[in-house]
Amino acid sequence: MTGSVLPPYIYYFAGALLLPLLPGRFLKRLLTLAVPIVGFIALLQIPKGSYDLIPFLNYHLTLMRVDKLSLIFSYVFVIMSFIGAVYALHIKEEGQMVAAFLYVGSTLGVTFAGDYFSLFFFWEIMAGASVFLIWYNRTEASVKAGYRYLLVHIAGGCLLLAGILIQISTQHSIAFNPGSFGSFASYFILAGFLVNAAVPPFHPWLPDAYPMGTITGSVFLTAYTTKSAVYVLCRGFAGAEVLMWLGAIMAIYGVVYAFIEVDMRKLLSYHIVSQVGYMVCGVGIGTELALNGSTAHAFCHILYKALLFMACGAVIHVTGKRKLTELSGKGLFKIMPFTLVMYMIAAFSISAVPLFNGFISKSMVVAAAGEAHHGLVELMLHLASIGTFLSVGLKLPYFAWFGKPIAPHEEEKLETGKLPLNMKVAMGIAGFLCIALGVYPDVLYRILPFQAAFHPFAYGHVVKTMGMLLFTLLAFLIYLPKISLHDRINLDTDWFYRMGAKRLYRFVSGPMDAFYRNMQGRFTRQVDFIAFVAKNPYTAPTLLKLGIQHYIASGFGVLKNVPDLEIIDTHFKDLSKKAYSDDSYKRPVGIGVMLSILFLSIFVLIYMLR
Repeated sequence: MTGSVLPPYIYYFAGALLLPLLPGRFLKRLLTLAVPIVGFIALLQIPKGSYDLIPFLNYHLTLMRVDKLSLIFSYVFVIMSFIGAVYALHIKEEGQMVAAFLYVGSTLGVTFAGDYFSLFFFWEIMAGASVFLIWYNRTEASVKAGYRYLLVHIAGGCLLLAGILIQISTQHSIAFNPGSFGSFASYFILAGFLVNAAVPPFHPWLPDAYPMGTITGSVFLTAYTTKSAVYVLCRGFAGAEVLMWLGAIMAIYGVVYAFIEVDMRKLLSYHIVSQVGYMVCGVGIGTELALNGSTAHAFCHILYKALLFMACGAVIHVTGKRKLTELSGKGLFKIMPFTLVMYMIAAFSISAVPLFNGFISKSMVVAAAGEAHHGLVELMLHLASIGTFLSVGLKLPYFAWFGKPIAPHEEEKLETGKLPLNMKVAMGIAGFLCIALGVYPDVLYRILPFQAAFHPFAYGHVVKTMGMLLFTLLAFLIYLPKISLHDRINLDTDWFYRMGAKRLYRFVSGPMDAFYRNMQGRFTRQVDFIAFVAKNPYTAPTLLKLGIQHYIASGFGVLKNVPDLEIIDTHFKDLSKKAYSDDSYKRPVGIGVMLSILFLSIFVLIYMLR
């Protein structure tokens, strides 16, 4: 460790250990808030550089690599952990916060890891801890979603581990540094990272699992897994052009599926895919402006996406409803006006409305695509931005808080509960930060990895952005009477996984199982035969002769029902039933003695005749 300052993740692991041991809810709440605060103070005091080196085999583990890239992600991870802790204060069950602390701590471990072994260690803790935020929802759907989530991330971890081992065998190094994309090991490592980044077609785990988490757990889930993947992509694969195209496709793909969803949290989950697409695209472009845009967008996205999930979580907490078809026309704007305001702050942020933080970060990525002369990519990002405003900024709030009744729920009366104060406070903190960074982006610019030279409030850029948003609003109002909501399952690429799994199960339980049983029976008979011959060595020649006769009589293993087969089989079975017997196989000792004397006599006679 460096001096008296411990790595921030140590405080989270310690908090996860101590939280169940503390008596009383007051002390538990106090610890829940203290851990992020102490972690942030420690983060501010950590000097830059690489240290905490631990010898491991013939290598060294670097547990702390502190630079501007790792710090900006660490800052927002810790800030988000505090907001999430405030949002979860009303929960009596400390298990969720234990899982959340392990989740945050392992993510910080990934962020500071300077070698692949340390990264992999924290990477797997991150997957194991986060799944409990889904399972704690304690529904059949959440349990199944959690298992699918875990299986996907274990598969991604195996790809990452395979790449690490290949790199060690070829390059004899475990250092996690920017590498030349194109080596055999890099493909496996990149694939492992892309699974966590939810890059299509590896993305279905995200909209499948995040809506199934607890109300507070889903808030944590939105912040860490995909953004830690963006961090490692920035660290190891900046400038890999394939990421630029994958990111642009993600941006479009997510908004298309989001627009047809009616489950609020699933809609927002697809927008995580879309917004992470901007970040991945920036990493692929690889210029300083693009990497600044990716890191800034990750920072801002964590705040506004958490606020979106907190607002929708508040709706679910108060009403018990999560689908737009159940909420439309129920007058929710009268019941939860504060939540509506907080949601719209986040919606304007994700839609890149000027004076909100998303406008700052998203504009950097789009501008970087233009400066690098990637016109098609720039167009795709603009289209994704329009789709974002259409679904998150217009469709969801209209049908959730306003709208018209949709059968068969139009006669149903909406029963509501009370929203805890801590949930309002958490939303207020996140909302304030979304506006503060949008109005005063210099705070964000100071911690970016590279020197910032971007001016988002240029007159032409603001006019173009507002024009695009206003025309989107006009189109929504025009086509609103034709928009209808349908509560149905929308097929995604997970269809291939699910159908493939069914067919694999049928194959394994059918032909594969029959083949296995057949081979097992054959090997069992062979082992029994060898054991019998070992116990009855005198029968070996006869058994071999019968075996050859059986093989020839059967047409060398092809023909069957040959008459001689039954006779040979009968002799073979009768002989194989005989047990080893002293009387049957041992000869009198006198015979051996006689033969020995005879041999010795002949030898002496020959010797004397010489």
